[in-house]
Formats: sequence, structure tokens, C-alpha cells
Amino acid sequence: MTRRQLLKAGGMLMVGSVAGGHLLMAQTAPEAAAKGAFPIPSAKLVDSFIAIGADGSVTAYNGHVDLGTGVRTALGQLVADELYVDFAAVTMVLGHTARTPDLGPTIASNTIQVSSLPMRHAAAQVRQLLIKLASEKSGVPAERITTQKGFVIAGGKRYGYGELVQGQDLQIEVDDKIELRKSGFEYIGKSVQRVDIPNKVLGAQTYIHDLRVPGMLHGRVIRPPYTGADATAPLGSSLVSVDEKSIAHLPGIVKVVVKGDFVGVVAEREEQAIAAMRQLKVTWKEWSGLPDMSLSGLHQTLVDHAKTDRVLQEDEGALQAIEQVKTALTRDYVWPYHAHGSIGPSCAIAEVGNGQIQVWTGSQNPHDVCKDIAKLMDVNADNINVTRLEASGCYGRNCADDVCSDAVLMSAAVGKPVRVQLMREQEAGWEPKGTGQLIRVRGGLDEQNNVAAYELRTCYPSNNASALALILTGKVSAKIEAQQMGDRTAIPQYEYPKMRVISQDAVPIVRASWMRGVSALPNVFAHESWIDECAYLAKADPIEYRLRYLKDPRAVALIAEAKKQCNWQEGPARRNAAPEDQRLVKGRGFAYARYFHSKFPGYGAAWATWVVDVTVDRETGEVKVDKVFVAQDTGAMVNPAGVRHQVHGNVVQSTSRVLKEFVTFDKSGVTSVEWGGYPILRFDELPEIDSLLVERPNEAPMGAGESASVPSAAAVANAIFDATGVRLLEVPFTPSRVLAALKAAKSGAVSSK
Repeated sequence: MTRRQLLKAGGMLMVGSVAGGHLLMAQTAPEAAAKGAFPIPSAKLVDSFIAIGADGSVTAYNGHVDLGTGVRTALGQLVADELYVDFAAVTMVLGHTARTPDLGPTIASNTIQVSSLPMRHAAAQVRQLLIKLASEKSGVPAERITTQKGFVIAGGKRYGYGELVQGQDLQIEVDDKIELRKSGFEYIGKSVQRVDIPNKVLGAQTYIHDLRVPGMLHGRVIRPPYTGADATAPLGSSLVSVDEKSIAHLPGIVKVVVKGDFVGVVAEREEQAIAAMRQLKVTWKEWSGLPDMSLSGLHQTLVDHAKTDRVLQEDEGALQAIEQVKTALTRDYVWPYHAHGSIGPSCAIAEVGNGQIQVWTGSQNPHDVCKDIAKLMDVNADNINVTRLEASGCYGRNCADDVCSDAVLMSAAVGKPVRVQLMREQEAGWEPKGTGQLIRVRGGLDEQNNVAAYELRTCYPSNNASALALILTGKVSAKIEAQQMGDRTAIPQYEYPKMRVISQDAVPIVRASWMRGVSALPNVFAHESWIDECAYLAKADPIEYRLRYLKDPRAVALIAEAKKQCNWQEGPARRNAAPEDQRLVKGRGFAYARYFHSKFPGYGAAWATWVVDVTVDRETGEVKVDKVFVAQDTGAMVNPAGVRHQVHGNVVQSTSRVLKEFVTFDKSGVTSVEWGGYPILRFDELPEIDSLLVERPNEAPMGAGESASVPSAAAVANAIFDATGVRLLEVPFTPSRVLAALKAAKSGAVSSK
């Protein structure tokens, strides 16, 4: 039965609940295996986004998912206010491919800023339709009719939404010009309690890892030995042999699945599948291996890596101006490879049969998963139903998509549902990393110590990381492919006299894709470190110096608020330098950014500033981030508490990335495949966080999921410089690196680390 048929019948299939009273009705069982076609709802039709039940309850549909950011709650607030209904009456359905329109992957902080808009437009149209219907029924002109709490009020009569919509057809095109509600909100702008938290606190939430289906078997995969490699390894043509007899003695083995380079085992029980995975003898081709990916060697590896220049901005006379600066300032900044570090390895369940495919996943890209599986299995996408459940945390593209295809291949081979969960070392090794990045800056100052010219060349070797099964089975060739992802916030917001910005697009060295902040975080590390150094050379206050070149009024206003927030004391850096024999030294650093993302030139999300107070131990090199003052302009905040949670999460994670995190490699691939090999910030190392959210209720809402991370590295680096006089150009700022830089500075050498 289609949604339209349900609507005409005056009823509705309720597929979930965001209502506070129904929070304990957890998703404890999946739907039955797919029976029939699953057409993906059109993103152009109203009934793809909004449906109203006979009881007046509202179900809203959005193709994005909630990754723990609270968007399920915020989207419900938007719908409730646009339709003038109780928040508790709204049920949000997110990411299920047969129920929600394809709005692209849940990335780039654009769920509220961009992908909520067609849903809001549809809700506004439904309200107009309800008013029209009430006008026809009552004879009262539409302009004299109001709506309130799920009722249309006309001439003293109240008509319930469910009563009015019976027999109506909402299969009309979404009007993206319709006026949205601008004031008098009951829920927008309020810190409505997140609907997902109670179940999670009470242990009632069903995660993908918890899900079980009748008749389910268990699968495990055996990957090639080139852990985390990209197309430079012989993926798709590397398998030499599989010795099935090597596991013949093990109980419960159902099947060894081999297709191209894809190797999997299916067993009756999970521990049996794990044993078979570990004991199956598989022979692979030799591989020449990776270049030097160590922290000490990464800079040169990125320098040597092949690049294709793409000009983002080049002012007339920029190159000449760079050559003629009075005081030259040339710097290379290096960003390491980072891991998502999901607390639980990726998991999926698939059931293949009768020409249809059912998949349960924790992916943040369910519609893309559907397309991958369609290509993998040579079926139409409308014969695939992808149901999205919550999963362990992710900050971009981890292995959640890969494991869906793994499960589909194994289910197709055995004719039963198969659950596949990666091992910790497989998740850590094969997840597409946040890539290493090289940013090279040239420019300098004129005679008055003002910036005369600025050139930035940024190399971010990455792509979208095709599903591994597509490559391993040969459905997609293991060709080397570059993606234009290095240009995020590559153009600084400062209006320098002459500027030249180049994105040096490059293929991945290892498997890499998008991760929180993408290339913007490293690019801003370069922008904000460089201008801070210019301010020091000019003997100027770091903020005042920036404001000479910053013309965006909202950025200027935010910085003014940030100065008051932290009681900023004006003056140049290092004006209160500690004595040389003082072990613990303190410093303060500033950085600003607006996150620009998506296909260049992209669009801006929230504005953010960091002021950081640090303590540096000169004997050990340890850096302690004592306090972070973070200010953010997010425009209209649908749920201020949700925005604050995102800001705090960004501060914690990016502080960890800046101080501690880096992926390690040897010639054969990733070696940091367990928690001991990938340290993260501990609870006793967390900084105090003072967050300021600038209220702009009359402005459009901006994306809040990543912006507060973007100034982080530069702010910490600038604070370390203020404390020690040492300028760090390579993340992370580990004790060994800081100590080496301090020793180099003491001996008179110039530090580049």
C-alpha cells in the first residue's frame, strides 16, 4: 500500500515515533524481508515529505539521518511549527530508502541548512491546502482562517487535520517559492529535549549491532593484506588461491564465498565465522607497498605526490606582488592522516531473494548504499530496500557502506539473511581515512608591515572511496581517481591586496575520503597560523591585525563578541614572555573561520572563533589545552541546546586530533589498527569549554555540525607560540614534536614541525 493510498483511506502506517510518550517503543524487530518493488519517493512531490493520519498525527520524511547530532529532533521542530501542530504529534522517518526521498548523503553540515527546506516547503503547502479545504467546507474566506494545534479554525468551527485530508491527494509538486513561517514559533528556537536520548540512557535503543532477523547466519570477510590501500595496490586482481580445506574441520561452516578478490565465510554462529576467518588459508599477490607515510616522512611524500593544479582565485599581478614583498613569509603546513575511530566496528544485515534485496545498515548514506548494491548485483535500485538504524559514531565515510555490500554478496550466495560485522582491526585498517594534507603558503608584508600578497597551494589526496566490494569483485575498476575535495575554505575570508589560491588535486595514496571538516580544517590551520605570524612580525595585536582585512560584518560582530567573552587583552603575542628557566609556560591563541564546503565555490555554514589558553611543559613538551572559548554564529538556531552540543563535541574531538591523533603505516598499509595504536584525548585531559552562541533568530539557519572544529588547530598553534615562541607547522602537536621544536629554537635552528 503506498503512502498516497494510506492517506486516501484516512489512515497511516506509523513507522516510528519522536513523541516523548512513545520513546520506549524501540525498534526491536526489523521489517519482513523485501516483498515487491521499493520505488524511492520523488524529492519533487509533497507526499514524499509529509503525510497526515486520520487521527491528525503527522509523519515527515527526510532522506538524511541522525548521527547523534540531534537532527531528528530539530527536523521535527521545523515540521511542527510549519504545520502548527504539537511536536509530540510529529513522527520523523529518516534515511529509509523506500520511504524517504534521496537528498544525498548526510554530510557537509547541510541537513538543517539545506536538506530540511523541501520538507518545510511541503509542510507549508499542506497547511495551505488544509486552510483551502476548510474554506470550501465552511464558506469562510481563507484569509480569515487560522490553524492551531492540529486544527483549522474557521468561523468558530474547528476542523481536525485528519478530518480534512481524508480522500485528498498530496502527490503535487513541492513549491520551493512558498513562504515559510517567520515568527511566532512554538518550537523553533527552543531547546526541545532530544527524542533519542531517553532510549539511549535506558538501554532501550536498538542499534544495527543489536538487530537479529529470523533464520540469520553470520558472515566475516577476509581482506587483502594491503590494509587500507587504494588503487596503487592490485585490488581486484590480487587473489591467488583460497584453500577451503583449511577450515574443513571447523563446525558450523555454511559456505566460503569467493568472487574476484572478495573472500567471505558464512557460518551458523558468529564465533564460528570468526574462527573460519582467522584460519582460512588465502594467498595473495605481492605488492611493492606504500611510500614513507611516517610523521617524519609524510611532508616529503606529499611534496613528491603527483598533483594537478586547479586555480580557485588568481588576482591580476599576484605572482609579481609575491616576488616583490618587503618581508617574505613562506611556510609549509602538514596535516596527518586521521581515523574516524568508531567505537563499534561497522555492521549490516542483508537478505537477498525473489529478485529483491533488504538491507539493514548504520550508514549515513543509505541512498548511496542502495545505488552501490544496485551496481554490485545488477538489479534496479527500486528492488532494494535499505533500512537505516543507529550505529556507532562516524564523522564521514567509514566502513558502514562497505559492510552492506559484503552482507549482500554473502546472503546471495547462501539464500538466507546474513549479518556481517567487521573486526576491530578491519574497521581501523580499511575505513577511508581523513587524508593527509600539504598546504604551501607564500607571501609577505610591505614596508608598513601590512600583508602585500598571499598564495596558498593545497593538496588533499582523496576521493569518494568506492565500496570495497565493487572494487574487489571487479564491478568497478581499481582505477586511480582524484576527487576535487581540497578546496574547502581554501580561499581565506581576508581581503588581501593580491591573492592566488590553487587546489592541487591528487589521487589518494591510501584509502581516503571525507571526514569532519574535510580539507577546511587543515586549510584554516594554514590561513590562521600565517596571519598570526604576520601580526607578530608587525608587532600588532593578532585580532586587530586580522580585522584590517576582514570585511564580513557578521564575522566582525562575532569576533567582537568573542573578545568580550574571553576578556581579550590587546597587544602583540609574546609581550609577556616567561623567563627562560620557567618550566610551565602559558599562552593564549586566537583563530577565526567560516566553514565553506561542497562543490567549489560551495557555500558557507556557521561562523566560529576560538580563543585557547594552553600550558606547555618545557621539559616534557606536553601541551595542555586548559580552556577553549568558542563563539559561533549559526543564524537562527532551531534547537539551541543541540547546537551547543555540536559545538562542544567539535571542541573535544578537534582538540584530540590536534594534540594526539595520527594514523601509522608501514609498507603494507595501516598499522594503527587497535586503540593502543591510535591514542585519543582522555577524560582527564578535556579542556574547560566556554561556548557563546550568538542569537540571530531572523537569519537563515546555518550548518552547525563542523564549523566549531575548523579554527581549532590554528588557535592551539598560536597559543603554543604565545607561550614558547615556537611556531608549529605540522599536526599533531605531540610532546616529542614540541620538545624537538623547543630544542631547535634554543639552538638557533628554525623549527618547521
